[in-house]
Amino acid sequence: MPGIGNRTELPQATSAVGCSRCSTGVPAHPQRNTADAEYSVGGLTCGHCVETVQRAATAVEGVTAATVELVAGGTSRLLISGSADHVAIREAVSAAGYTISR
Repeated sequence: MPGIGNRTELPQATSAVGCSRCSTGVPAHPQRNTADAEYSVGGLTCGHCVETVQRAATAVEGVTAATVELVAGGTSRLLISGSADHVAIREAVSAAGYTISR
């Protein structure tokens, strides 16, 4: 397509800019972990969304770690380590503005 250029010419997002669904913050770099619980999370589109969900999940009592494997535009995975109540995790992630299921 004329005038499009290649991907390296597209503007880069900064850590101060988030998407329309989440708060700003430094994007997280997902790592594969062994988890005590796994959830499907919808609505995540960027690293800021990942950080928002991870922050919400780790705020729940009993969660020792939370990692999100981002699938932009699809269903991402939330991996939880610890012994947190599943209902509390779902409520925290829902309150942050995302859909969650187990």
